[in-house]
Amino acid sequence: MSAGKQVGLRAQRKAQRPNEILDAAFEEFVERGYVATRVEDIASRVGVTKGTIYFYFDTKERLFEEMLRRISVSFSDVSAYAKTLTGPYSERIRAFLRMAYDRIVLDRNTRELLRFVIAEGSRFPQVVDRHHEEFIVPLMDATQKLFEDGVAAGELRDAPAIKIPDTVIGAAVTLCVSKMIFADRIPQDVDAFFEAHMDVILHGLIAKD
Repeated sequence: MSAGKQVGLRAQRKAQRPNEILDAAFEEFVERGYVATRVEDIASRVGVTKGTIYFYFDTKERLFEEMLRRISVSFSDVSAYAKTLTGPYSERIRAFLRMAYDRIVLDRNTRELLRFVIAEGSRFPQVVDRHHEEFIVPLMDATQKLFEDGVAAGELRDAPAIKIPDTVIGAAVTLCVSKMIFADRIPQDVDAFFEAHMDVILHGLIAKD
């Protein structure tokens, strides 16, 4: 292998290193929690020295925050997604909430992010605030806008839940917490849960002739 190619491979490897460290940190923090996780454990998982970790992340706190930023699933695009939906509002709501279930309940990163927010929120209030701004607010705003448009179109009744989208999204969050706590020990039928949720929503909100 030529010297130039070797230099290029080393540069590529160095560029990939921070993400490798963050991926390893995610697994360690999931397994042990923030307090019990040691930087040397993360280094061992990556196959580097502890000094290498500190070269990229000067403190354990900084490493934890950057790990959370990496796994965060932003919901900033949900409003644009809602605008692509067509057809009766019952179908739009079904498609929108299915997307929400997929991203809240079935995405491992989202579940673990919620676990971190709950477990470490008092230690990292800025993380909780960012989670609310990037995750909660866009989802709630898009949900409320979709339902308000349905009311304006005469397909939904102007029920109290329209003004409090948490009551619509809350079931998905509940199921996420259940999966987070019990994992595979108590299997959850996500599809059946979703259909039951949809039945409650549509029977509660669809405008009657």
